Amino acid sequence: MEQIIYVVDDDDAVRRAVVRLLQSEGHEVADFNSAQAFLSHDFCEKPGCLVLDMNMPAADGFDVMDGLSRLGRVLPVIFLTGFGTIPLTVKAMKTGALEFLTKPVNPVQLLQAVAEGLRQAQQNFSHLREQHALTQRHQSLTLREREVLELAIGGLLNKQIATALGVSEITAKVHKRRVMEKMQARSLADLVRSAERLNIVKSRSR
Repeated sequence: MEQIIYVVDDDDAVRRAVVRLLQSEGHEVADFNSAQAFLSHDFCEKPGCLVLDMNMPAADGFDVMDGLSRLGRVLPVIFLTGFGTIPLTVKAMKTGALEFLTKPVNPVQLLQAVAEGLRQAQQNFSHLREQHALTQRHQSLTLREREVLELAIGGLLNKQIATALGVSEITAKVHKRRVMEKMQARSLADLVRSAERLNIVKSRSR
């Protein structure tokens, strides 16, 4: 799958050097000279990580991370700074930064950090895509089918589901089969796992 690396640094020389290094390794790179330019651009819907200058005139690296959070964007972040301190490094890691490197950056360290960032980004992207597909499948259920799902994950048998809903056992069985098909669940265990990922609570247990 295609991936992208974002580079944000107001120092043109540093930014260009980082971009050249990453492109020499075959990476797709998009670079920006300010936090505002980066946060306002149209993001690619593909896995990516961010190489981010900690100290910029209008906004620091933490401001950029806050901006990403407001946009609902999750990107592994590799901070670059000209003067790192232990408190700053600790703060960066507490905010979820993947790595904190000092300038002039060691090319090997940067490439290693980027490789790990892209690996994490791929995992995050795949998880979000699967979660979206699962949500779409649940939304395709009718209200009655959602009721059946909530009863089924509680371990109720078809006869018990029928009694709970005031329908015939045959009708309950048909609804349950449709739920399994729409949710693409091969077993009750599959259905339970899908419900857990969607934070669906069973309405009744045996």
